[in-house]
Amino acid sequence: MAMCLCSLLRLLVSLFIPGLVVCTAVCLFLIWGIQLWLKQKKKEQSKATTKDGKRPLVVAFFHPYCDAGGGGERVLWCALRALQKRYKDATYVVYTGDKDVTGEQIINGAFRRFNIKLTQPVKFIFLEKRYLVEAQLYPHFTLLGQSLGSIFLGWEALVKCIPDIYIDSMGYAFTLPLFKYLGNCRVGCYIHYPTISADMLSVVRNQDVRFNNSAFITNHPILSKVKLAYYYMFAYIYGWVGSCSDIIMVNSTWTLNHILCLWKAGDRTSIVYPPCDVQTFLDIELNEESRTEHSIVSVGQFRPEKDHALQIRAFSTFLNEKSAKQKAQIKLILIGGCRNKEDEQRVSQLKNLCKELGVSVEFKINIPFEELKRYLADATIGLHTMWNEHFGIESGLYEQSNQF
Repeated sequence: MAMCLCSLLRLLVSLFIPGLVVCTAVCLFLIWGIQLWLKQKKKEQSKATTKDGKRPLVVAFFHPYCDAGGGGERVLWCALRALQKRYKDATYVVYTGDKDVTGEQIINGAFRRFNIKLTQPVKFIFLEKRYLVEAQLYPHFTLLGQSLGSIFLGWEALVKCIPDIYIDSMGYAFTLPLFKYLGNCRVGCYIHYPTISADMLSVVRNQDVRFNNSAFITNHPILSKVKLAYYYMFAYIYGWVGSCSDIIMVNSTWTLNHILCLWKAGDRTSIVYPPCDVQTFLDIELNEESRTEHSIVSVGQFRPEKDHALQIRAFSTFLNEKSAKQKAQIKLILIGGCRNKEDEQRVSQLKNLCKELGVSVEFKINIPFEELKRYLADATIGLHTMWNEHFGIESGLYEQSNQF
């Protein structure tokens, strides 16, 4: 019996090793072929030349939701404005999935929401497969599904335009090796929030209920262990793809610590705090003496981690302790951007929660920058409920509203 098992094992090994060698050779050959094809394609795309006969440097930003109104988008436009002022001869490209608007409308939207005006034109590459990174497409294994989907979306972007410098400004780290090893680009990234972090691992390990860890999982010890193993596996892969970046920028010390832990690339990682136009808010004239109402203002994209539901429940509890006259003088205003239908559905659910609790809450969606300033100027309290806030643009606004 032992002899038979040994013979079978030797047979399997003898078949497996040659097969592995062949598969590896085929994969390397395919990668080499793709690199040659992309190199030729890049030459064809580089026919445009400057007056002195030299091809301009192409700098591309991967930002599938560039027409959204969040802090990440403000960073994108500020980065583009800064680069255009310093490197005027370069060509700037933005990969976006916002197919329902024109490039001109996107630029005008950036000025309307953030008061940012670019000094040079930007070329927009409109992507058809943005649905591949939508969370609703992956009810289970969402992190992995969206990350794999970003590779296919990144491939579409790479084929449509092969840049010299590629910058992921929205957290799709799985696109970095694609542009670096197949597109032969220099790659960089700006991290607002790690796709996975040690805190997320601790939530699953401790079986805590969060927006990304349902009660069904936390109440099942086996499923919790399976999810923890899945998170550890994903964290390892995330660390590898992130370490492919030539330069890494993060928005805070909190994000820095997590990225250093996962990506192991301290020599290439720097903190670049997100731009916040503090002076604009300091210049606002306040009319505190004539104020008859008090507004509680929250600014943030309508995403699960911002926990707007908690704000509404807290507001309801707060009103229960007030008289009818006092209730009439207090209002909660939720200001934020909606990126897609999923965010719009989330707003609809929040409105239903308001009806259920019997509270009146004002929702201001994708409002202009000037209107945002007016609400902040009139605010008595700034409210924020995100767990492990990583210092987004909204945080800077809250600091200003707290002064008011």
